[in-house]
Amino acid sequence: MPPIEQDILAAIRHGNEQAFESVFRQYYASLCRYALQLLADPDEAEEEVQGMFLVLWEKRDGIFITTSLKSYLYRAVHNRCLNRIKHVAVREEHREHIRYVGHDTAESPVQTLIGDELSDRLQRAIQKLPEQCRLAFTLSRFDELKYQEIADQLGISIKTVENQIGKALRILRTELSDYLPILVMWLLSYS
Repeated sequence: MPPIEQDILAAIRHGNEQAFESVFRQYYASLCRYALQLLADPDEAEEEVQGMFLVLWEKRDGIFITTSLKSYLYRAVHNRCLNRIKHVAVREEHREHIRYVGHDTAESPVQTLIGDELSDRLQRAIQKLPEQCRLAFTLSRFDELKYQEIADQLGISIKTVENQIGKALRILRTELSDYLPILVMWLLSYS
């Protein structure tokens, strides 16, 4: 990475809003055009670019880029767009499944309550994770990124990603251990 980019990134890591704004102004339009090629919807493309910049600013102190800044930004937007495409496909598949199966599979009020309670408890447990651990875990489990993509996005090694996700799973297992019997009953009610 060129020294000037290293200086810019160091400034952003230290919370320099002017440095961040200059990067934003320099790359925003071209990143939106790139995202538009992948998503074909200008609003969605812009939303993903804005989301990427938001994550960059929020996680600035934990992001270490080994490639060029431009490569990193394009890769991050690329990954976000692919994830959006995947999520749209999954939602559409779910709609098709519901249409095919019908509404006879509705959950009972107890199943809904247990599912909501478990979901809330899981979200609280995830929020307790150390920052890099939480970020690696959510990128893997919710954004469905591969370990290499997570490593590229966070600027860390694949081994570090594996370690952080393993740590997250150990912590979550402990945090949710009292829920295991309820979770098993809930899952068995679907079989």
